[in-house]
Amino acid sequence: MKKNIGKVILAGAGPGDPDLITVKAADCLRRADVVLTDRLVSAEIIRRYVPAGAELVEVGKQCRRGISTPQETIDALLVKYAMQGKYVVRLKGGDVSFFSNILNELNVLAANKIPYEIVPGVTAASGAAAYAGMPLTARGYATAVRFLTYYQSSLIGDAQWKDLAQTNDTLVFYMSSETLNGLADKLIEHGIGRDKQLAVIEQATTPYQRVYTAPVHEYASKLQGIEFLSPSLIVVGDVVGLHASLQWQEESEERKYYFQPLTAAVEPIATATKNKRYADRA
Repeated sequence: MKKNIGKVILAGAGPGDPDLITVKAADCLRRADVVLTDRLVSAEIIRRYVPAGAELVEVGKQCRRGISTPQETIDALLVKYAMQGKYVVRLKGGDVSFFSNILNELNVLAANKIPYEIVPGVTAASGAAAYAGMPLTARGYATAVRFLTYYQSSLIGDAQWKDLAQTNDTLVFYMSSETLNGLADKLIEHGIGRDKQLAVIEQATTPYQRVYTAPVHEYASKLQGIEFLSPSLIVVGDVVGLHASLQWQEESEERKYYFQPLTAAVEPIATATKNKRYADRA
């Protein structure tokens, strides 16, 4: 007898604002038997679109707090539920293919011959730039944009730092707010112009969005020492200068987390109603 294998949907939830989820991702959530969700997903998305009877499993990662669901556990859960014939949605913040572990998950699904689809989402870079009034490739300001990460010094060599410091491209750094000092120092060391600016966009597209800007050469006096709330994105380039005149999203007057930090190791949840974060969803 042929085993009834389910299907896995790897879907992006957007950068924060629940209205930025795609129609397709929302439709997939409505059909879900099981949802495996990251931490950086708006709770409102879960409440709006996940059926009350669907099983919800939080598989968040927050390594700096020492609390993280191992990737091997996530891979195993995908296989487990799909082999039970269930329709599984793996929900990731932003877009599924930008600085995520999607390759691990695709490889394990392919190895187990589990059907899957990839549903793209609004990535943090485009969401943050739009809500901060910084068109990433604004004519006359930049002709290209580069997506990077700098959470450890070995990721970028000296030759690449020189190229990054001297380019007119817009640079967007994911997962790099905690290494901002080193990032700015490297750009200065390799000759970035004194007119170049950087922005740290904190909790972009959420009600608690805040934007911090400074010339790269003045980051130490203006931004050093600030503990930016997660998630934060760094933009470097001439387009940062557009923020002052083109911003339309009001700055939050209070600093609090939109995405609640993890406080304990995550365990699979039998039903969504056992999870306080989502208990009030219909």
